[in-house]
Amino acid sequence: MNLTGKVALVTGGRGGIGRAIVKRFLKEGATVYAADLSENGSLNHHDDDGSRYVKLDVTAESDSKALYEMLHQEHGALHILVNAAGIEIEKTIEETSLDEWNQSFAVNVTGTFLTSKHLMPLLRTAAKQGGTSSLINFGSYDGFIADPGLAAYCATKGAVHALTRAMACDHGPEGVRVNAVCPGYIDTPMLQSFFEGEGSGGQGGNIESLQQAVREVHPMRTYGTPEDIANLVNWLAGDEARYASGQLWVLDGGLSAQVQQMKL
Repeated sequence: MNLTGKVALVTGGRGGIGRAIVKRFLKEGATVYAADLSENGSLNHHDDDGSRYVKLDVTAESDSKALYEMLHQEHGALHILVNAAGIEIEKTIEETSLDEWNQSFAVNVTGTFLTSKHLMPLLRTAAKQGGTSSLINFGSYDGFIADPGLAAYCATKGAVHALTRAMACDHGPEGVRVNAVCPGYIDTPMLQSFFEGEGSGGQGGNIESLQQAVREVHPMRTYGTPEDIANLVNWLAGDEARYASGQLWVLDGGLSAQVQQMKL
């Protein structure tokens, strides 16, 4: 298996995409820690999948420090870190309060910074033991182009993209590869919330018609699944991707490749 002997930690590991990544890593033979605010996560249920749950608030530096101590004592190294925890606020800048803006950056940007900062020594150790280690952040196609009514979310994902490149430059010489996965529309609780919301997504419309409209706007006529994202993350985590670093990997069914006006 691709990740046999590897130790991996996934923040947001009990969410939709995070849970799929955890399951894929386990299938590939890794020892996996699923770090999240609760064991049930955003899906509101718990699977005894063989991963180890760790309570983590990514905005609390003390939690990231505690993660380091635990992993250092139990393994001495970390081969894979996936920063998948994130939130989305569906508002324009005028509708967004300062607290909401700060919370968006606290989770999506500062959370990525804190876990990366405090677990970097373990990633460096793993790289010194042979090969490279892999740090995978979560950006979004919304970090390149924008959906209406997602101002804070778009801003945070642009920041994650820039941070990813910076970390790749700083830590590549130490054997730590840093990439970002940038999903488009993925069938997760966050997407369902977008459909149901009164902002840029749902606007009070029929959920089924909205889902079909989103499918139709994609060249592939569908949106993705968490397993689609897990497939890419799994490749980036493994040794086959040893030369991949500093890149923003867009996985959006061709959505951002097209000129939207041409559909009129």
